[in-house]
Amino acid sequence: MHDELQQFKATYINECLELLASMEESLMQLDENNASSEELNAIFRCAHSIKGGAGAFGFTSIASFTHILEALLDQLREGKIAASRLVIDTLLKSKDIVLTMVMTARDDGELAAGYGDDIAAQLAEICNMPQPASKAETAKPASGTNTGYTIHFVPHPAMIAHGSDPLLLLRELRRLGMCTISTDAMRIPLLDSFNYEHSYLGWDITIITDKPKSALEEVFEFVDGECELTITSDAVEETAEPTPAAIIEPIAPTQQGGKEPAIQATNSIRVDIDKVDRLINMVGEIVIIQAMLSMQTRDLAAQEHIELVGGITELNTHTRELQAAVMAIRMQPVKSIFSRMPRLVRDLSSQLGKNIRLEMEGENTEVDKTIIEQLSDPLTHMIRNSIDHGLEMPDQRVANGKLAQGTIHLAASHRGGRIVIEITDDGAGINRERVLAKAKEKGLVAQDAQMTPEEIDQLIFAPGFSTAETVTSISGRGVGMDVVKRNIEGIGGTVTVTNTPGKGAHFTTSLPLTLAILDGMIVRVNTECYIIPIANIIETLRPKPEEVRDIADGQSVINVRGNFVPVLYLHPLFSIPGAVRDASKALVVLVENGHEQIGLVVDELVGQQQVVIKTLEDNADPVAGVSGATILGDGKVSLILDIAGLRRMKHKLVPETELQAA
Repeated sequence: MHDELQQFKATYINECLELLASMEESLMQLDENNASSEELNAIFRCAHSIKGGAGAFGFTSIASFTHILEALLDQLREGKIAASRLVIDTLLKSKDIVLTMVMTARDDGELAAGYGDDIAAQLAEICNMPQPASKAETAKPASGTNTGYTIHFVPHPAMIAHGSDPLLLLRELRRLGMCTISTDAMRIPLLDSFNYEHSYLGWDITIITDKPKSALEEVFEFVDGECELTITSDAVEETAEPTPAAIIEPIAPTQQGGKEPAIQATNSIRVDIDKVDRLINMVGEIVIIQAMLSMQTRDLAAQEHIELVGGITELNTHTRELQAAVMAIRMQPVKSIFSRMPRLVRDLSSQLGKNIRLEMEGENTEVDKTIIEQLSDPLTHMIRNSIDHGLEMPDQRVANGKLAQGTIHLAASHRGGRIVIEITDDGAGINRERVLAKAKEKGLVAQDAQMTPEEIDQLIFAPGFSTAETVTSISGRGVGMDVVKRNIEGIGGTVTVTNTPGKGAHFTTSLPLTLAILDGMIVRVNTECYIIPIANIIETLRPKPEEVRDIADGQSVINVRGNFVPVLYLHPLFSIPGAVRDASKALVVLVENGHEQIGLVVDELVGQQQVVIKTLEDNADPVAGVSGATILGDGKVSLILDIAGLRRMKHKLVPETELQAA
């Protein structure tokens, strides 16, 4: 039972995290919509559910804090308190307190003494504010006046299997007043039909308490719909509110062959992510084996092996469908990270004295869970950067003929098999003169460098670049846009900026939909095969001798319709002897990473193939210019090229004399 209890606890923790995320989202909308009843009810339900589960699992700190939080939310719902900015700020801080408590409970840790007491005091103080005279008070027993209640409580047979312990509920009742509890054991079956996961007992409880009836109902709220429950006062017999818990039909005794109440069907289940990863790995192995079978049978005469060839073809189709279906399991909407941004904008704009509105679009755009996890930090930093450096102070905006309120637009969409996330602000844009001067000061560019406006804009991504005079807690903090770019490139993405001085900046991040599979082009360099992601390929070409030019430091460029593109030979990068060393006699694959293009010189295009990505970090040190590996149909391992990493390797070429010696 201990393992099952831990499983139920983990389920409760996960539900709490989802509820708290939903609560913050609703609080932000509440702030904008001026306290709509729908949002208030949604926030109340979140706190109510968290409190009910906390009591069942014995998380007293969570239960106590959310009880005070619930009281304030109840007064908001009744219109006794206005949803002022102070109230919303306190509620947001309360959500943070509960989140820390939940995370501590998850890790079996201990909270610091008095943690959250200051915010709890603020909640209590707000609850004691003068109430509008027009609102009539609901009659409740006066403090110190005891009332007697009789409670008839019979759990459904499957209530224990669902993770609820009736004894915890009875202990909670004891805390509310003087209890007398009698047990009804008539439903216990004979031993041969006994099911240890079922509940067969019932209880009749009499309690004398100064608490209102609603306090008794709250004890049973977490088992709503999973028990037979009536609550009777001394004066008038009453039942609980008309919920499924109160109107459920009595259960037939087990020994009389009665059926258990039907469990409501659900269209979703919770699955541990490790199980999904194992499933994806297994499917990946099937894809590799299928590719091997296809290669080994491709030379067979179709007329002589009709059934075998037909079976392999059908296997190919089903394997691709299986792979797509399994990958869809890991796809999640970017809303999970987008939903954190309104709070970020609210807090930072308030701290800086700026007036900023956040607009979001495409929150339901789906991407692989791994991408979402690694996108959170870069996205947060770019939003911080727009708030701190991009948008002006309200008075400055008005002086420049703009609205006092600035706008940040965050959008996500699918384009060409990738996800594109755009951040646009209507601020001052990038000050190119300041950026260029700072780059020269830091030695990032030569003092006499002549750069185009677009090239100057891209300098903000240079390593070590920052225009901030001092490091602050808002943006910077020792992390520049170069780190953002490197992190995004680390998951196969690109980030670029389009700048309009005086009007704002537009950041575009392009990412693969998944890190588990990719469509790749297999290229050969002598006897070695490499994979180039199709998403990075612009075109392939065979340049004429006059279109290839050598420049300084042994580098070469090719003329592509009037544009000179740097050429990168793969054979010196990976120490491959015997490869073609003249771009005019080889094949050039033109690839793009952001705004930058480069020509990769290879011997031959082998063909296009969807490949399963295997990371190298688990079994080997990272390899420069390589993002992963895969297994081809012939069983050989092929490296997947990292275009961003190859650009950084241009100055680490192996000398030609060493290759010839090899």
